[in-house]
Amino acid sequence: MLRKRILCPERLRRVPEQFSWVDHRLVRDGRIRGLSHGSLALYLFLITVGDADGVSYYADATIGSILTLDSTELDRYRRELCRTGLSAYSRPFYQVLSLDQGGPALCEYPPPSPRRLRGDPIPLNQVLRTVLGGAA
Repeated sequence: MLRKRILCPERLRRVPEQFSWVDHRLVRDGRIRGLSHGSLALYLFLITVGDADGVSYYADATIGSILTLDSTELDRYRRELCRTGLSAYSRPFYQVLSLDQGGPALCEYPPPSPRRLRGDPIPLNQVLRTVLGGAA
């Protein structure tokens, strides 16, 4: 039987005061199966910057810059995390959710902001929603 060996005892990981951690049930319960690399990167970012309640409010432009994502990619990954119940979103807040319950979570998307980054594409569904007054 293999015995656990600590490779760097001077660098043992402890849960820091700011409460950033990853729940092992993501792997054990197969919650990460089928998730894209981009949504996993966003999830790691959110659990790193979230407070003790899992809440953070980094701006989309900042997240995109740090993770090298354009607004369309960020939107896709954010929706994936909400659909799988790993996080909730209501601009400007993200909340990393407990893994105790499953199912889709709140994802509110207001109309496109005039403060978009220049050159960012606008998804067709947002254009139609704006033109049709939310009916799309």
